[in-house]
Amino acid sequence: MNKYESIIIVNPNVDEAGLKALEEKFTGLINEKGKLESVENMGKRKLAYEIKKFNEATYMLFNFEAKPDSIAELERIYRITDDIIKFIVVKK
Repeated sequence: MNKYESIIIVNPNVDEAGLKALEEKFTGLINEKGKLESVENMGKRKLAYEIKKFNEATYMLFNFEAKPDSIAELERIYRITDDIIKFIVVKK
C-alpha cells in the first residue's frame, strides 16, 4: 500500500452538518480499501481564482494509505459529489 494525500475544496454554502457528512462518507470509502491516517478540516479560505463562481471555499485534507487501484474509485466519487468543486490526490 502507498501513502496518499488528498485535498478537496468544498462549496462554501455547505453547513457544518454537511461537512461532517462528507468527512464521514470519504472516511468510510477510504477505510474500505485502505487505512485513513488523519483528516483535517482547514476551514474556509479565499480562493486564488474564481471556481464555479465561488471566491472562497472550505478545504479538507485527508492523509491515508491505499492500494493504487482504489484511487480511481475515490476520484470517481469526488467527481460525482455535487458539493466538491475541486480535488487532488497526490502520492507521497
